[in-house]
Amino acid sequence: MPQIVPSARLETRQRPAERLRVMSWNLLRRIGAGVGDVADLASLYRPDLFLMQEATVEIAELPNLIGGTLIREPMARRIYGLAAWSPHPIRTRGAHPLPVSKLPGRVPPRLAQIIELSGISFANVHLSHGQILNRRQLSSVMRTLEGPAAIVGDYNAVGPVYLADFLDIGPRQRTHRAANVIPLRLDRCMARGLRCIESKVLERGPSDHHPILLELEIGT
Repeated sequence: MPQIVPSARLETRQRPAERLRVMSWNLLRRIGAGVGDVADLASLYRPDLFLMQEATVEIAELPNLIGGTLIREPMARRIYGLAAWSPHPIRTRGAHPLPVSKLPGRVPPRLAQIIELSGISFANVHLSHGQILNRRQLSSVMRTLEGPAAIVGDYNAVGPVYLADFLDIGPRQRTHRAANVIPLRLDRCMARGLRCIESKVLERGPSDHHPILLELEIGT
């Protein structure tokens, strides 16, 4: 079951009504970015939606620091899960189970967190490392989304990704260094019916992934 942590104190920012500012960050569970780091980043950039991967139970304190509402989806047999925060009312469609590997010794199953905000469906994802499997997982998520939609998060994908009717609108800069050596663009956004006005890769901070920032509006 999702953990929903609301607050009566909501902080908003001035923006065009048709635009949304979205952030995504893989926090690196207990040894990376903490709730204070997330609060500082949200206070600085004031996103309408902040999607997080590898978020531990500590992230439930976020509304106490900056207001808004947090929804967290724990992942099976892991200390972390997916989390979404917004200063606006958000609605969750729950967790969508992702395809799993059939190989012996496979890791626990993963899921996508589905959030609705301003008539747009957002899928928060932390996909598997297998390059065939993570493409299957993306296709599975795509089939659950209707209307304007975005799949945002840690794709763990190397090379181009193709989804019918979806475009890769995220930043093109590298967001992670494997073994602190090989630069990879793992954190992405693919969207349908949305236009990206601006995208950035931000400073990495205490995690091993850089946050990404997207300014989106409905349109093609």
